[in-house]
Amino acid sequence: MSHEPQNGLPNVDATTPAVLTLLGPVAKDEVPRLCADVRALLTATGAEVVVCDVAGIGPAGLATVDVLARLQLTARRAGGRIRLRGPDPALRALLGLVGLAFEMEGQPEEREQAHCVEKAVEPGDPAL
Repeated sequence: MSHEPQNGLPNVDATTPAVLTLLGPVAKDEVPRLCADVRALLTATGAEVVVCDVAGIGPAGLATVDVLARLQLTARRAGGRIRLRGPDPALRALLGLVGLAFEMEGQPEEREQAHCVEKAVEPGDPAL
């Protein structure tokens, strides 16, 4: 079978979030293309969120933080946001250290109550 390459983004199912996979260390000259991809995914899907799969991005460093901050800024300017999928603990810690808050998959969204959280304290429970 032959397959002709398509220009632009493929059709995306509106019930499935758009995913942008970042592999290996991202070079500085790739950032404009990735920002354009985020903008295009938000426009093409009409979604508010683009999931950035960062599981294969490599070691956490300030260059990674810079790329993610630029992608988030691009998404915000386009009326959306990005959500991180698969960040390693070092990347989470580094993002917290520099003061950047990113939504992560598997975490409750803002104003959404986390599941299995006790609302009341039982008498006799030790103080934390």
